[in-house]
Amino acid sequence: MDRERRILEAATEAFYEKGFHGVGVDEIGKRAGLSGPSLYRHFSGKDEILATLLNEALDELVSATVPVHGDPEQDLDRAVRHHITFAVEHRELVNLYQRDVRSLADPWRRPFDRRRAQYTARWEELLGHRYPDAGHRIPVAAQAILGMIFSVSNWPRRTARSTDIEETLRLLTTTGLPGLEEGAGSAGDRARTS
Repeated sequence: MDRERRILEAATEAFYEKGFHGVGVDEIGKRAGLSGPSLYRHFSGKDEILATLLNEALDELVSATVPVHGDPEQDLDRAVRHHITFAVEHRELVNLYQRDVRSLADPWRRPFDRRRAQYTARWEELLGHRYPDAGHRIPVAAQAILGMIFSVSNWPRRTARSTDIEETLRLLTTTGLPGLEEGAGSAGDRARTS
């Protein structure tokens, strides 16, 4: 494993355990088997480490929102499955994002915020192609899906290690989506459109 990867993995573990503000560069270096000064040969500090971790995660997640099947249902299912697998396999990183993304400093914050908005828009596009008549409910559905999937980062370890977690989470995540079909809205939605 190269030094940068060791630093990133050590930082993920340390940030998960103590939070971004509870960890110093020296501790990250020590966990990675490096001295603090040698860490600076790879990163300018822990702000750049956090930005690198979050951007790497976002790169992978964005790639899963690219339609590849030409079928809206299959493309949405692919994105849901990929995100669930990512959340289960990278609980610490997802937890870091949820807890410490606000700690991201400039010059990394604004570009990351723009990318995150584009990522959310990609989810809305996937849902919009699959449920073209859902209208204003698409952004709500996108946030609900992502919230449910990424909540796994805060589950007790015993629950998160369940043997059928990925399939159960997929079923729970997608069961409500047919409610986005035309005519499947709540009575309140139907009354407003009448």
